[in-house]
Amino acid sequence: MSNDNRVAVVTGAGQGIGKAIAEQLADDGYAVVIADLNEDNAKQVAESIQQAGHKAVAVQGDVAKKADHEKFVKAAVNNFGRLDTYVNNAGIMIVKPVMDINEDDLEKIYHVNVFGDLWGIQAAVAQFKKQADGDKVRKIINASSVAGHFGDALMAAYGSTKFAVRGLTQVAAQEFGKQHITVNAYCPGIVDTPMWKQIDSDMVKLLGGHPGDYWKKFSSSISVGKPETPAEVADFVSYLASPKSDYMNGQAVQIDGGMRMI
Repeated sequence: MSNDNRVAVVTGAGQGIGKAIAEQLADDGYAVVIADLNEDNAKQVAESIQQAGHKAVAVQGDVAKKADHEKFVKAAVNNFGRLDTYVNNAGIMIVKPVMDINEDDLEKIYHVNVFGDLWGIQAAVAQFKKQADGDKVRKIINASSVAGHFGDALMAAYGSTKFAVRGLTQVAAQEFGKQHITVNAYCPGIVDTPMWKQIDSDMVKLLGGHPGDYWKKFSSSISVGKPETPAEVADFVSYLASPKSDYMNGQAVQIDGGMRMI
């Protein structure tokens, strides 16, 4: 079964990894809902995909709000008639020592990185159950991280959310697998995105040094010898979204160039 006539929602698709995932899925034959907090970014990505001859629509929304995930699904159904794949890509980072993390930090990052994935799962499954798809496998794909497998200093808040995403992925996979719904996660490493530029900047403020120092430090641990591109993450998500991964369920796979091996 090809990806032609399939429909995907990608959250956080206005830039970085989400943008690359949306573009790749469009190339694969998906119609794509570009969901992002920044409406201008979402529209730019959707227009670029349309200009390449593919189907896309932009929707502004906040993944921390359950109702906005329902809005993303509604956009998929209203514009393209159905939903096949939901990519919970959106996420934020906080770089702080353990003793400096406060309630506001945790509420903000958990509402986006964990609650956001849960609301996305619920919205997607509700729509999947409405569709008469027979044995066709529908996909939910969550963004975890290498930080969801190994804890890093100064990233306690972020890492704990990504560990949580792995657990949520495993439980949802067990609950929905027999309903022909798979749930998997991708775990990127050091990716050339605006988020990593912010991580580097925050670490310079906390630890000293110069811009780029911590990007270089973390990148030096990658066995293939170079940091990751968003397109390389998108290539793996393309596999997870394709029928070739239909028998894969409940996994959180590192796609990090051999930065950390398990």
